[in-house]
Amino acid sequence: MPSAPGEEYRARLGLRRGTLTVQAALDARLSYARLATFGAGVLVAALAWAGVIPYWWLAAPGVVFAVLAHRHDRVIRARDAAARAVAFYERGLARLEDRWAGTGEPGDRFRDDQHPYANDLDLFGSGSLFELLSIARTRAGEQVLAAWLKSPADPDEVQARQEAVAELTPALDLREAIALAGADVRASVDGEALVAWAEGTPLLGARGLRGAAWVLTAAAVGTAFYWASTGRAAPFIATVFLEALFSIPQRARIQQALHAADGPARDLDVLAHVLRRLEREEFTTARLAALRGRLDTDGVAASLAIHRLHRLVELHDWQHNQFFAPLAAVLLWGTHLAWAIEQWRRTHGAHVRAWLQDVGDFEALGSLAAYRYEHPGDAWPEMLAPAARGVFEGVGLGHPLIPAARMIRNDVCLSGTTQLLVVSGSNMSGKSTLLRTVGINAVLAQAGAPVRASALRLTPLACGATLRIQDSLQEGRSRFYAEITRIRELADLARGPRPLLFLLDELFHGTNSHDRLVGASRVLRSLLGRGAIGLITTHDLALTAVASDLAPQAGNVHFEDRLEGGELHFDYRVRPGPVTRSNAIALMRAVGLDVD
Repeated sequence: MPSAPGEEYRARLGLRRGTLTVQAALDARLSYARLATFGAGVLVAALAWAGVIPYWWLAAPGVVFAVLAHRHDRVIRARDAAARAVAFYERGLARLEDRWAGTGEPGDRFRDDQHPYANDLDLFGSGSLFELLSIARTRAGEQVLAAWLKSPADPDEVQARQEAVAELTPALDLREAIALAGADVRASVDGEALVAWAEGTPLLGARGLRGAAWVLTAAAVGTAFYWASTGRAAPFIATVFLEALFSIPQRARIQQALHAADGPARDLDVLAHVLRRLEREEFTTARLAALRGRLDTDGVAASLAIHRLHRLVELHDWQHNQFFAPLAAVLLWGTHLAWAIEQWRRTHGAHVRAWLQDVGDFEALGSLAAYRYEHPGDAWPEMLAPAARGVFEGVGLGHPLIPAARMIRNDVCLSGTTQLLVVSGSNMSGKSTLLRTVGINAVLAQAGAPVRASALRLTPLACGATLRIQDSLQEGRSRFYAEITRIRELADLARGPRPLLFLLDELFHGTNSHDRLVGASRVLRSLLGRGAIGLITTHDLALTAVASDLAPQAGNVHFEDRLEGGELHFDYRVRPGPVTRSNAIALMRAVGLDVD
């Protein structure tokens, strides 16, 4: 029987902390040992300089220092890996214990004020859905996950993601290994620049020039041996002169090819840590097996191809050594490396984009799998076939960003003849939270993730909301104008291939009651006529009449409150029918306003 997520995380955290303690102690001891060895070397050098001992005695502290340095480097890497493992499980426990907000990547760069629901449903930012879900180590993984949250997938793609997530859910060792794959993966890899370099136009000219370079290098080596054996330098000098004539016209392009590869090669080497771990896996689901298969190009593993490029860049670094530089010039070292790098781009450059995308897909699926592992009680949604009229049937819906101890579950059914629920209730009773609960579970379902519900059935839906509509002094627009602009965008969205799921908070509350009722009735009638489904909230009791105007397509539900001891109490339970009273006056009195 597998242990609960919390028990497993705590057990592993204890082991990783023990490893960290051991490696940190080794690090300290080796640091002192290296310092002592260096001191001994200085003492031996002083004695040798004084003639007390021979100079070859310096070899002993030199060898010991080299061995200690090699060992110390391994210990430092092990210590850093243990520290990252500790952080990995500490953050996992924070998620399980509902204290995760502010501990992960918030995804602020994915915010989009023009998106129809991202801000309204708290997809990005501190304490957001993205922060809860993401365990991605690369920018590519974060970008894929963000795209999945912002763009609903087709039912077949949702099914494929669900199968992949189910296979990855128990793969805790794999998630930990990827979390340990380099300390700076996210910061290091610039995907756009990497792809631009890999797919860029060739920097060197005709390939015949590469053959000429090999001929000149062979001639230089041959004439050098001839000079050494006969003492005649003229052939060697002539060959070097020809090499100069050959190299000078190409120098700028050669340098450009070499230096342009430096950053991408190091970026790819960081990414190779993740790729190398994924290449060792074997998967059964079609989606994961296809992703794994694309990591091999022409029979060569992506990590091996990247290693070859990194090796070429390291060989170029040799030219910066003042002792090797003259030999490199004679051998046309930089020219050959530049051609080799260009050949690498021709062979593997077209695959770099796919490598980034595949790593991104793996990490996005891994993030959803971690969520599934940590929330085994969440249900898989059932995606229904596309239909002209939307369906959303949720049983026991909860909000995944609300701590479990405070979360209240409700049922929401938008199917059959019921396309609209008018949610009324007093201030702070839970109306807006209900809309966010419906919306965020629709987002999770269409991203391929489990949902915070006992059961959920839905058709493919386009989502749109007005939960965070704000006025703007800079743009000179009121909150009402911003709201009607967004609703116009949602009306256009309702004309698309997917039925619209609309979530309209305090609909048209910026105008008078008469215009509000008339406008709401006509806009909603238009949306429902296009197969849209949704919820609207109001604390204006007059607006509940919309449900009667649009019956049987619409119905009323409400939240209740009670006043006890001068304080308002809410149970956050949805009940049928419209609310019959308001708590505004009671709230005014509760804060000390004189409204008698």
